[in-house]
Amino acid sequence: MKFKKYLKLAAVGLASVTILSACGSNDDTSASTSTKSNGDVRKVKVAYDQASKPISWQDEKGNATGYDVEVMKLVDELLPEYEFEYVGTTSDDLLIGVEQGKYQVGVKNAFWTEERTAKFIFPQEFLGLSSTGLVLKKENEQIKSLEDFASAELSLAPIAANNAQYTIIDEYNKENPDNPVKLEAGDAFTVDVVQWVNEGRVDGGITLEGVFEKQVLAEDGPYYNLKDEVVYNEFAVIKTWPLFNKKEQEFADAYDKAIKQLKEQKKTSELSTEFYGRDLFEVLDSVKR
Repeated sequence: MKFKKYLKLAAVGLASVTILSACGSNDDTSASTSTKSNGDVRKVKVAYDQASKPISWQDEKGNATGYDVEVMKLVDELLPEYEFEYVGTTSDDLLIGVEQGKYQVGVKNAFWTEERTAKFIFPQEFLGLSSTGLVLKKENEQIKSLEDFASAELSLAPIAANNAQYTIIDEYNKENPDNPVKLEAGDAFTVDVVQWVNEGRVDGGITLEGVFEKQVLAEDGPYYNLKDEVVYNEFAVIKTWPLFNKKEQEFADAYDKAIKQLKEQKKTSELSTEFYGRDLFEVLDSVKR
């Protein structure tokens, strides 16, 4: 009797499990989403250069912002399986930190270089576009290109050898051995280009359009008093990339899917206009690098 009762109870229990399983299967998608968003979220550290306005910086409240950061925030929204933590730091620490795994990814208006491919994962999809140009004295505003600069035998502000801008000039020199730019490697990662040009220490320097606008053209810029003394002449628009740690291929792949969607929706164009004052994606067809 006891054995029969046990079998009856077991049958009831099995039926209950079957019913619960059936109910669960009807809500499988919801359960999966909940697991990703609440129970299986991976926190990743996104390093950013905290002093590179308008590319990336900390606002007056200490919040991360700038083109690179705001794009990554939109990427984060499309990846429920990840939670981004933004860490403001220096350009040097960002590179070292991402390479060593202290940060999973870093954004700093980074250009592609062959040397960097040995240290970082470059995803399939670039992050944004950057206007790169020459800072010159007003008297030299007729210099519009690296060819012009080299032909006039003007002196260039030193660029640190680990700066991608150095690579750009070096690549130009290799392609134009009969008309090279005088390139000197500096010790520091960056040189105060506007100040060096204004003081006459050099004839010109390389900078980004957004940086020039914030430093010179903005009324609250540190060199606004030089707005009639120096000029910016663009010579190239270059793709910029997030740098992923070498072990983060899965994360980089997820980023690729998200950023591609954002580009299709013109979200990156909107942010380019907001932070750079122009939609750099409009000239994408002519971008060579």
